Amino acid sequence: MKTLIKNVRIVTDRLTDGSLLLENGKILAVLPVRTEEPADEVIDGKGLFASPGLIELHTHGSGGHDYMDGTQEAYNGAAEMQLAHGVTTLLPTTTAASTDEYLRTIDAFATAREARKDRQCLYGLHLEGPFFPLQRAGGMDERFLSDPNPALYEKLIEYRPGAIARWSSAPELPGTEAFGDYCLAHNVFLSIAHTDATIREVKRAMEHGFTHITHLYSDMSTITRESGFRILGVLECAYALDDLWVEVITDGCHLPPDLYRMIYKLIGPERLQICSDSIRPAGTGETENVIVGSLESGVRGIIEDGVAKFPDRSAFYGAIALGNDLVRVAHKKAGIPLPQAIRMMTENPAKILGIQDRKGRIAPGLDADILLFDENIDIRRVIYGGKTVIAQEA
Repeated sequence: MKTLIKNVRIVTDRLTDGSLLLENGKILAVLPVRTEEPADEVIDGKGLFASPGLIELHTHGSGGHDYMDGTQEAYNGAAEMQLAHGVTTLLPTTTAASTDEYLRTIDAFATAREARKDRQCLYGLHLEGPFFPLQRAGGMDERFLSDPNPALYEKLIEYRPGAIARWSSAPELPGTEAFGDYCLAHNVFLSIAHTDATIREVKRAMEHGFTHITHLYSDMSTITRESGFRILGVLECAYALDDLWVEVITDGCHLPPDLYRMIYKLIGPERLQICSDSIRPAGTGETENVIVGSLESGVRGIIEDGVAKFPDRSAFYGAIALGNDLVRVAHKKAGIPLPQAIRMMTENPAKILGIQDRKGRIAPGLDADILLFDENIDIRRVIYGGKTVIAQEA
């Protein structure tokens, strides 16, 4: 079956008027403006933007659900809310928890990944923690934090091979090198997070598979002094070390627009990756039932000023923006050109996952995961594998 999407503004590294021809779940051709091909289905884009589906590498939940709930209701509810916001590929993300809770959510993930495969790609899990120092717990339950423990990480990775895609950890902790080597051998990419590491520890971690920095400026070391000499922290490493991918929470709160513009100016779109770090209430308008983690053992907070905060209002601990909201903030508030804002949540995360030959761009031969959206970055249609899965009225 062929589908023609005509009269759209195609987002690649620039904006181009034209049409898209899809067949058998793939992009068959990118056509010049006013060029039409015979097709079984014709979708008139009416001047909407057409971009690749968004790829979300760090989301704890949405739609009133957290992935640590470990149920099909939670996975389907949260993933569906992400889909409505243009996310066609995602990594459900955990918090520090008991071994039983981890195993429960791995089971739920495996079932949901298979059940949703024709609607959305649940590529793999992102384990955020539990290998963090107590002083960098952030929104994590301190009871479960520890140094890298082979008995735990080997069990979780081997429990359902291929289920875990990413692991965020503090690289200064004892046992990091062995942990990194093990993850690298099992195709789990590693990210630096919740950390007091110096540049020495970051460079050593990079030799053992760490390629990424989780949520820049959140729970992160900066310059310290040793005998009067300044030592770079993880924050400075994001700017100084060109081999690191850098993740930014783009809700407009964690990184205010002026700071976002500085990050973009100094690092550029080639190494930046947009995420939400979204939590349970995202997409619902809920302001009361704010829990990060499972319902029975999660950490509570409040929502105020458009962001989740600790009850004492001392810091943020999660976001309530999703998918297209993040692109809107990057483009409309931080002033980043639309093609580059889209790139940071499509092409770049696809490269991080190693799936750039299938997803993340609009080009012949790639998966037909396509979004149609308007000038306000509001989603009008979500196409996954060449089939419309969500259509919104203007």
